Amino acid sequence: MVFPSVMALPLLIVLAAGLYYIYNEVMQYMSKSLVRNKVVVITDAVSGVGNECAHLFHKGGARLILCGDNWDKLESLYDSLINEADPSETFAPKLVILDFSDMESMEDVTTEMVDSYGCVDVLICNSSMKLKAPVQSISLELDRNIMDINYFGPTTLTKGILPTMIPRRSGHIILVNSIQGRLAVPFRSSYAASKHAVQAFFDCLRAEVEEYGITVSTISHTFIDSTVPSSPEKHASKPNSLAAFVANQLAHGVRPSVLADEIMRTVNRKRKEVVLSHPIPRVAVHLRSLLPSFLFAVLGAGVKDSVLAEQME
Repeated sequence: MVFPSVMALPLLIVLAAGLYYIYNEVMQYMSKSLVRNKVVVITDAVSGVGNECAHLFHKGGARLILCGDNWDKLESLYDSLINEADPSETFAPKLVILDFSDMESMEDVTTEMVDSYGCVDVLICNSSMKLKAPVQSISLELDRNIMDINYFGPTTLTKGILPTMIPRRSGHIILVNSIQGRLAVPFRSSYAASKHAVQAFFDCLRAEVEEYGITVSTISHTFIDSTVPSSPEKHASKPNSLAAFVANQLAHGVRPSVLADEIMRTVNRKRKEVVLSHPIPRVAVHLRSLLPSFLFAVLGAGVKDSVLAEQME
């Protein structure tokens, strides 16, 4: 019996799809087993991404230390995790109040974290404060506040946790940053500055602690999109220009569950750098180095379009 050649391509596609499915299932199983018994700190567990991470790592058997600035939300998350998981295969999370805007409390918070289990295996710095405003309208107090939360907070906490990792020659520190730590977008001056600063800190840290067996990873993503997807009709009236198209692509967000999955993969694969975004932001990052004048022109045109649109409303 002769096998029809026309059937070869469909069969190859089916075979590839089957292998990809099996690969994903195996990796998902391994992801959960690799974090079992690991002490994992999530600095903002009450956020959308933090909540998703808490559920993923809890199901994987991690010893969680969940942080946040709202005790009621932390307790609600605790109850949710306890009720949905098998207590024989999981650990009850520890709860710690953490407010990066209160830098004086950082020493006590760090001590509380370390005392919970005696060490920290994985530190996930996902706390963040966003700000969109023209430069001239941002006060010095607001500048300092956003730097405390986005830069001084995670760097100070990392410095406090490092002494427990270095003697053990083991540990993983993950910065959940923003694509704006690589690319500055208009009306995000303070936010982009804080994200650039913290990106530089963790890039330096990565090289300094590598000899101790400590992994430092950064995940740069577009904004967190926790909204319900809107219908296509709502986007039909947007200006049809290059600047508007680029701005729209830069605004494409990432779902909290998708980012949480990427954080889990980063922990297990020990990837040092991840960019989680659509193609256009990736291209824009490279244009910043290769064709900066072109990128500046596009971003400038976008600002002019937005000002004109506001005047016409």
